[in-house]
Amino acid sequence: MAFIGLGLSVFGQKFLTRTGTIQFFSETDIENIEAINNQVSSVINIDNGEMAFTLLLKAFAFEKALMQEHFNEKYVESEKFPKSSFKGSIVDFSSSDLSKTPKEYSVKGDLTIHGITKKIEVKMTLIVNSENQIIGTSIFTIKLEDYDIKVPSAVRSQISETIEINVKLDYEKMD
Repeated sequence: MAFIGLGLSVFGQKFLTRTGTIQFFSETDIENIEAINNQVSSVINIDNGEMAFTLLLKAFAFEKALMQEHFNEKYVESEKFPKSSFKGSIVDFSSSDLSKTPKEYSVKGDLTIHGITKKIEVKMTLIVNSENQIIGTSIFTIKLEDYDIKVPSAVRSQISETIEINVKLDYEKMD
């Protein structure tokens, strides 16, 4: 719950998830690398469009144990940089726009990976489902070099320089 204090205003209608999903994918001619993290915590304030998320990097699960070990030890150095986070807001957001019809928004904010924070702007689709949950989805790419993630020359051909990030967040109203 500590991430909720990331600067989101104290008042307002907030929706929360602790079981969001972030998946990443790296495609090369030699090998595809994919991992999924189902322990993403996120909050969205529908009064002003502020949002934040945080995740533990060690929670990414890979098909191959060796890939997971290399990811944590050699690339993201999860002992030194255990978390990734985002703090930002939805551009031109109005809660009255939320409906059962998907709507695409621009989201701007600060993404922190590997101890490096960069300003990003991505597209995110929001929809309200039949249980009155807000479902947020986004697909975007990042460059490893932007976050000082080094790939050894011996395996450079096996790891793409850009990584596709796929986000799915199922928000429920906080009481």
